Amino acid sequence: MNVINMNTHVSRSSEIEKRLVRLSAIGPVLTNNYMVKGWLDRNCLSMLYGPSNAGKTFVALDIAMHIAAGNPWRGLKVNGGPVLYIAAEGGAGIRNRLAAIMRDRPELAAAPFTLLPIGLDLHGQGDARAICEIMPDLDPALVVVDTLARSMGAGDENTAKDAAMFVRNCDLIREATGAHVMVIHHTGKDEDRGARGSSALRAAVDNEIQVTANGEILSRKQRDQEPPKPLHFKLRSVVLGKDEDGDPVTSAVVDVADPPKPTRKPLNGKNEVAMQALHDALRDHGTTKTGTEWPANRKVVEVEHWREACGVHGLTGGATDAAARMAFKRAKDKLMDIDEVREFGGYVWRVRDDE
Repeated sequence: MNVINMNTHVSRSSEIEKRLVRLSAIGPVLTNNYMVKGWLDRNCLSMLYGPSNAGKTFVALDIAMHIAAGNPWRGLKVNGGPVLYIAAEGGAGIRNRLAAIMRDRPELAAAPFTLLPIGLDLHGQGDARAICEIMPDLDPALVVVDTLARSMGAGDENTAKDAAMFVRNCDLIREATGAHVMVIHHTGKDEDRGARGSSALRAAVDNEIQVTANGEILSRKQRDQEPPKPLHFKLRSVVLGKDEDGDPVTSAVVDVADPPKPTRKPLNGKNEVAMQALHDALRDHGTTKTGTEWPANRKVVEVEHWREACGVHGLTGGATDAAARMAFKRAKDKLMDIDEVREFGGYVWRVRDDE
């Protein structure tokens, strides 16, 4: 080993040695390094993904503008700062979306938010280093890359090696600027399988947010804490002005929405037969009961009458009485599990009054 290499080795060893932490010196870290509390941490890498036309860029811009302004997002505390939004698709669309936010929410209009409406190549290091050199604000809080597909250059998002190179360049930006880097990405054909491409992408991120076609914002990954509860949104149209033909030019902003009401799946097969049998038993033998244990607005029927009706419908036919009772028990338990039927004191009733 020559003298130069030896000196480099010693210098690196000294640097590493300074980072050693003895167990006796370790205590709890009580400060929360959040950017959006519970959702995004400072100086980390995140991915916000969803299917085409689900509204993921609208959601990303909504988050980014609140971070830039330092205003609470969805009632959550924000530790914000300047934002650089790299819109690789460019065009008038992104400008109109920002114009809509500023018109509809003037309290965000003066935020230190900078748009870079060009495509980048974050597969190689050149553009990543250039971003670090021309960062428009000191101490940026957030850099958004929208989208990964338009920022991969010659790389292939499905290849682990190329995905790792993209991640390294995002880390280069993050480490050089101190900013949180958020990557906007697409799902594949099956939305439930998450973001498309190499699993190396998901493994590398600290925070992962899914925007669904049903207006949900879901935290799918939090490296150091429990994921928060889902949020819901809807898009509201905002008129920006008129074009040269006098027609209105519109964009949209993100509004808070209530969770959708749960949908009831239709019964089929044996469940449908057992429910029809209960309908017949209630029709022929149903009665009302008073007291807090019983439903006030519908009839109840003895369990035995329901079992007999199931036999009439051929649901509990069997070689022995024990086999018939077991078949009935399975049908009853299944309908109770899916909250269609309830039982108390030897009586049963329908949870929903569909008549």
